[in-house]
Amino acid sequence: MQSLTKTILMDKLNDINWGIIGCGNVTELKSGPAFSKIEHSKLVAVMRRNAGLAEDYARRHNVPRFYADASQLINDAEVNAIYIATPPDTHALYAIQAMKAGKPVYVEKPMARNFLECQDMIRVSEETGVPLYVAYYRRTLPAFLKVKDMIESGVIGNPLSVHIQLHRAFGERDSQPHTQTWHVNPDISGAGHFYDLASHQFDYLDFVFGSVETVSGMAVNRAGFYKAEDTVTAAFQFKSGVAGSGNWTFVADKQCEKDLVEITGTEGTISFPCFDKGTVQLIKNGQLEEFTFENPENISFYLVKQVVETLRGGNPCVSTMYSAVRTSWVLEEIVKDYYKAF
Repeated sequence: MQSLTKTILMDKLNDINWGIIGCGNVTELKSGPAFSKIEHSKLVAVMRRNAGLAEDYARRHNVPRFYADASQLINDAEVNAIYIATPPDTHALYAIQAMKAGKPVYVEKPMARNFLECQDMIRVSEETGVPLYVAYYRRTLPAFLKVKDMIESGVIGNPLSVHIQLHRAFGERDSQPHTQTWHVNPDISGAGHFYDLASHQFDYLDFVFGSVETVSGMAVNRAGFYKAEDTVTAAFQFKSGVAGSGNWTFVADKQCEKDLVEITGTEGTISFPCFDKGTVQLIKNGQLEEFTFENPENISFYLVKQVVETLRGGNPCVSTMYSAVRTSWVLEEIVKDYYKAF
């Protein structure tokens, strides 16, 4: 995919006063507390459609104000930056409203429900000059930075290929329509669990190898629990020449679970998990070397810190709307034939 980038110019902010739209589970530990742990940054307002839950979140996290209407939060005079942590079907809606109100946006991944919505978000950012960032925090975590550094420094020679394997056991909540989450409702998520999880993997590989130039895939539903795909295979090649493949299933037996990304080069192999806790393994000259890392308590902390520093006039954030839209394009190309039937 070819994508143009444009410098988004906006007056720097001295102090970032955040409002969260969608203060659900992902904001409890992964991200929410980070906004008030960073210098010149604090969380001043939250919104959730259920006012009682919004009030409860605000009380527990010492947030001054809460709303049950997103427009009220967006128009809060004290809020000057907005974190969108709703399901993907409202990412574009709220991001565009916030940018038109002159407020920078940090939005959860995937960037939106589909590639077209991502393009709409980019257009508004470029038209308004208000920046948009996406929560692909693996670009800032120690283990993933170590892998990138090893590849760039030539530890495994010339990188040749990458293979992704993600096999997850069937979740009981997926078996009944009344307990299924939005993750398996394509009208809300864009696809199934594949979009939610593989988006992290493809974004990280974009960070390491650059953009994917060609991609093809096959998605099927083997278990029949929901409308979305549950098993996916793909082949892809990066503009840099590195070849890739992957397979994902979300209805495997518990004993068959696997989380592995393996990068092979002319002088060795690097393997690591993307989601499970584990080590980065390097095999070179017949020897195995392992590297162990600890993540911050709030796993989005380092990326949120980068966004804050960028908004204050510092170095550019590593996760932008331009990098994120490339991942959305890849995901859509892989599953598009499956959804032609709907």
